[in-house]
Amino acid sequence: MTTVLVTGFGPFPGAPSNPTTLLVQRLARLRRPGLAHVTIVKHIFPTSYAAVERDLPVLLAKHKPEALLMFGLALRAKQLRIEQRARNTLTIIPDVTGRAPHRHAIAAHAPRLLTMPAPAHRLLAAARVALSTAMLSQDAGHYLCNYLAWRAAETVRDNAGPRLAAFVHVPPVRRHSRPRRDNARRLALDDLVRAGERILMALAAAARC
Repeated sequence: MTTVLVTGFGPFPGAPSNPTTLLVQRLARLRRPGLAHVTIVKHIFPTSYAAVERDLPVLLAKHKPEALLMFGLALRAKQLRIEQRARNTLTIIPDVTGRAPHRHAIAAHAPRLLTMPAPAHRLLAAARVALSTAMLSQDAGHYLCNYLAWRAAETVRDNAGPRLAAFVHVPPVRRHSRPRRDNARRLALDDLVRAGERILMALAAAARC
């Protein structure tokens, strides 16, 4: 069996409803032949630095996943984005607890960038089977998504966790199943689930190699 830890985030300022919560819950319930030998462990991080620092090491030690698939919300995005790197940088924007970092770098005396340890082009090809607008990205931002991506990539680099770690940014989704004039260009949650399923299967297959 291959274990994949799949994570999302809860609400944060500006996003009282985070679609990655429902996305991860839906993915964890999947029953597909392509996932017959995959154990999916789901986790929703509260959108705080302390939660990432506390929960990620515990999850990795407890479940020992071969791969880590992380989802986060990018409020201004219009496409699903597979991140290729994490940046060693922090923002002054507070998290949900009101905490704002008091330093500019995540890790002192560390590289400016870390490449995400995942087959990005393979994941992109898988996502595009379900979602033609999926793309690769070089910018995971400065907030909690980038912070989690960095910590995950750091863990793989140090041989202290899974073999692969991928971070996927999703755009805001439509509030209604049928497009309306105010949100017709937005994706539906079902669109993200279909793309997420393909990405999950591709990452699990890569982890078995």
